[in-house]
Amino acid sequence: MNQNLYLDFHIIQTVPPSCVNRDDTGSPKTAMYGGAMRARVSSQAWKRAMRQMFKDLFTSDQIGYRTKKLSQLIIEQICAEHVEFAPEDVEKTVKEVLEIVGVKAGNEKKDVLFFVSARQIHNLAKLAAEYHRDSASKKEKEKRFKPELEKAVKDEPSVDILLFGRMAASNPSLNYDAAAQVAHSISTHAVSNEYDYFTAVDDCGAADESGAGHLGTVEFNSSTLYRYATVNIRELSEKLNIDELKMAVRGFSEAFIRSMPTGKQNTFANRTLPDMVYVTMRKDQPVNLAGAFERPVAAGENGYVKRSETALIEYAEKIYEDYATVPFQAWVIGGECGEFAPKVNLAGLLEKIDQVIEKEGM
Repeated sequence: MNQNLYLDFHIIQTVPPSCVNRDDTGSPKTAMYGGAMRARVSSQAWKRAMRQMFKDLFTSDQIGYRTKKLSQLIIEQICAEHVEFAPEDVEKTVKEVLEIVGVKAGNEKKDVLFFVSARQIHNLAKLAAEYHRDSASKKEKEKRFKPELEKAVKDEPSVDILLFGRMAASNPSLNYDAAAQVAHSISTHAVSNEYDYFTAVDDCGAADESGAGHLGTVEFNSSTLYRYATVNIRELSEKLNIDELKMAVRGFSEAFIRSMPTGKQNTFANRTLPDMVYVTMRKDQPVNLAGAFERPVAAGENGYVKRSETALIEYAEKIYEDYATVPFQAWVIGGECGEFAPKVNLAGLLEKIDQVIEKEGM
């Protein structure tokens, strides 16, 4: 049996005053952990930021769309490849095709978001055009086309579908298990949200007018975050060849390290890069090291970052000693880590990961 191979990312990253990820009231998201209130950025927010960065790291046919407008995308693809068809000519056909495979993403209000790859859209459009030309009855066509249509929606998933998974409640056979997991980021220390009272002046106001044209408040906090994610490389290897696998892991690694959710970014210009990135390769199981911060870090004269890095390393050493599961490979970008793990830069880290994947015979 092939052995497991997990790639774990542990990141310490300081974020200045910001509102990176808001709740339904517009307040920065928080979480109670270790008896203290922490700043929080949801996994959904960071995965969205990663998928946006994927557009720069992968070609357009390697990534997917999460959308309610699947029928519109298929119609556009059909009309691009078959100039004899107008959108209104094939609209009914596309709706029937999606009903056959049980996908409720036809651009109606009741429909749900569906994750689909660019290649799957192309394959569905090709079959839909054939279905449209077929003069047989709807029942006959459904029986004949259903296996091919389901195959078109299942085969050739995009990199982000393989990494983050896909759920199709109306047709579970189209599901994909996620090969990667991203944790909610939490501050290593206690936080209290603050309020910025702001005013906006009317540029076209009369000279004798005083006061602001608009008043408002925005809630924010600042924090040093612990971020964690893991990738099941073995699971990915079952769907991708060696070159595709290395590309997918590289893309995930770079996007997780460098991305930042865009909430209120124009207001706070809060985009930062990590202070420390600790990366491990494990063959037993993924290990989240958030327990290092169950006791909130106290600010010293050097702030939270250095103490957070120290707490992470000390906790990791304790976990490895207690459970005898030292990672067989580990690297550190940045940070004051002493002899804890070899230091590399981002380019060096990506190269090291490639080498391990090749050596392990993925």
